[in-house]
Amino acid sequence: MKRPYVILNAAMTLDGKIATVGGDSKISCEPDLKRLHRLRSEVDAVMVGAGTVLADDPSLTVRRVTGKNPMRIVVDGEAKTPVGARVLKGDVRTIVVVSAIARSENVERLRKAGAEVITLGVSYVKLAKLLNKLWVMGVRRILLEGGSTLNWNMLKEGLVDEVRVAVSPSIVGGENAKTLVGGEGFSRVGGGINLKLTKIERVGTNILLTYRVGEKRC
Repeated sequence: MKRPYVILNAAMTLDGKIATVGGDSKISCEPDLKRLHRLRSEVDAVMVGAGTVLADDPSLTVRRVTGKNPMRIVVDGEAKTPVGARVLKGDVRTIVVVSAIARSENVERLRKAGAEVITLGVSYVKLAKLLNKLWVMGVRRILLEGGSTLNWNMLKEGLVDEVRVAVSPSIVGGENAKTLVGGEGFSRVGGGINLKLTKIERVGTNILLTYRVGEKRC
């Protein structure tokens, strides 16, 4: 089954947090934000989960560099995305992907707000089917800016090809602070996702690490 090439991009603190216990996710420095916006302009679509929309209210557009805005995709099984969310504003094509358990009135509100709504899956969104559908729609490259739950589900299902992580020189701690990848996790290191480091570069005050997914570590 064909699918687009998926790049997982995130900024995290040295201790692996993508947000503080208070929900602050402003981790990237300005040069790294410009890098992110340039990357957005180079892909066909950017994907986030409903949790990211609710917590950060991102617009997912290109503002810091000159370039085209990618299609916006929100994985939102229960159709919780608020109709006032910034991801629904503007003339950028936005798709909200829900499951069959989403309430019909929520789906209708999203459609009236300008979103295209696709139903895939019974109790949760079928991510592999979603990527195949996006391929058929002409999407070849996706930027995954998911929260820890969507990152986990995409990685677990083998749907990520590349990981780019900007590491900030800061430590915020917090047992309940969100990490790069959440979910149930693997019980053993040997059962985890294999990554191969392909590039290290400095971006402002951050260190950008680029990995290929699914290759032997050594």
